Amino acid sequence: MYEPRFDFVQCISSAGTHRMAYVQWGDPANDQVIVCVHGLTRCARDFDRLAQALAPKFRVVCPDVVGRGQSDWLKNPMLYGFTQYISDMFTLLARINSRRLMWLGTSMGGLIGLGVAAQENSPITRLILNDVGPKIEVASLLRIGSYLGKATLFESFEAAVDYIQAISASFGQHTSEEWRELTRYVVRQTPNGWVLHYDPAIALPFGAVTPAQASATEALFWQGWAAIKAKTLIIRGQNSDLLAPSTLAQMLALNPHASSIQIPNVGHAPTFMHEDQIQIVTDFFQGE
Repeated sequence: MYEPRFDFVQCISSAGTHRMAYVQWGDPANDQVIVCVHGLTRCARDFDRLAQALAPKFRVVCPDVVGRGQSDWLKNPMLYGFTQYISDMFTLLARINSRRLMWLGTSMGGLIGLGVAAQENSPITRLILNDVGPKIEVASLLRIGSYLGKATLFESFEAAVDYIQAISASFGQHTSEEWRELTRYVVRQTPNGWVLHYDPAIALPFGAVTPAQASATEALFWQGWAAIKAKTLIIRGQNSDLLAPSTLAQMLALNPHASSIQIPNVGHAPTFMHEDQIQIVTDFFQGE
């Protein structure tokens, strides 16, 4: 078993500085690095099991995107968005100092990776997009908007587990212990009970997006997607309400460096807690 190592990197926004937390697994001198970035309301510890599997051959770095987990909350919540997230990741990448850099991103983390990989001379050599693409389906946005940023207080950890299982049912079948694992780091205990471990204000810019802004952002992601030169694997949950089959087909048609695989009996998004899903990732990152 590999033990996690915790650290922070100092980042900057127009509102001042903030710290982004990250956890590392594997040999700290290993210059072959995989960065794993979580979804909208999740955290770095989502990848604990995957990191254990990858650590014998790679150094695995898992950040808490600002506003989540152990990272600071932004003073100006309207800065919660991809411009800030991508900037923070480049600060982290400078700290990592890898010779060979790979990236796995789930949902939001995948779009951040897309933004990093699309830059000219991007350091990313291999990229996994976990159930996400330039176009986000409206049904998924409505589902996320139904719970994002809601002030929810749980009387017990078990009540929090029930809640996470309910809003994350699309993750697919997991054991009771796995649901506890998926809950443990996305909630925190307060004197009044358990609360979600992210800044509720991340919902403000999410809810303020106009149709015109959404369309412009999608166009930028499509443009970035076409520019990516890294070998890319798109993983889609068979029952995903976020990544439509038509979007996946368009992605494959636009970028010759991309391939895809579909995971049955899972929606948005695969968790990489089970051996079959972990094997997909290890095979891709270990390939030539």
